[in-house]
Amino acid sequence: MKACASRPVHRLPVRITHWVNLATMTGLFMSGWEIYNASPLFDFRFPASVTLGGWLGGAIGWHLALMWLLALNALCYLLWSLASGHLRHDLLPLSLSALWRDIRLTFTLRLRHRHGHYNAIQKLMYLGVLGLGLLLVCSGLAIWKPVQLYWLVAVFGGFDTARYVHFFAMSGIGLFVIIHVLMVIIVPSTLWAMLSGGKREG
Repeated sequence: MKACASRPVHRLPVRITHWVNLATMTGLFMSGWEIYNASPLFDFRFPASVTLGGWLGGAIGWHLALMWLLALNALCYLLWSLASGHLRHDLLPLSLSALWRDIRLTFTLRLRHRHGHYNAIQKLMYLGVLGLGLLLVCSGLAIWKPVQLYWLVAVFGGFDTARYVHFFAMSGIGLFVIIHVLMVIIVPSTLWAMLSGGKREG
């Protein structure tokens, strides 16, 4: 019991990959918006002040460089999560009954936050963003190399469809980031735990 109590909320590999993700995803969003502006899918464009690269070629250069960094970071996180049991112990299992219970508690303002313990909603969000990340990488590869990876383009139903999948996967991760930041504002101690490791409750 004492060993469990002294275990940090977020171990060092989680904290490192978290902050690398933050920096990398920020650059990917901004360079991706510059690429989007060159051939918009919808009737709007992102302001130049929030884009990265200055022009299409520059944005693509940034996007590809950051893509490999993100992929390497994600691989390190997944390998460590599997080896350490983080994925199995902290994010699984996830059941519909537990999810429904925590949704009810959330809407009645009775859901408690305990450092180092993920509720069912948090588990769903973290597993969901991992799935969106995989979808983002696969659709991005299909867009980047449509001739060489023609079979991957076919999986998405064509080049144009892959672009829409990429955009909506990016939007889903953006929504996750917004909710994540709002939760940090509501429970600011979570930020310190991600910086220092924090102390696990119970």
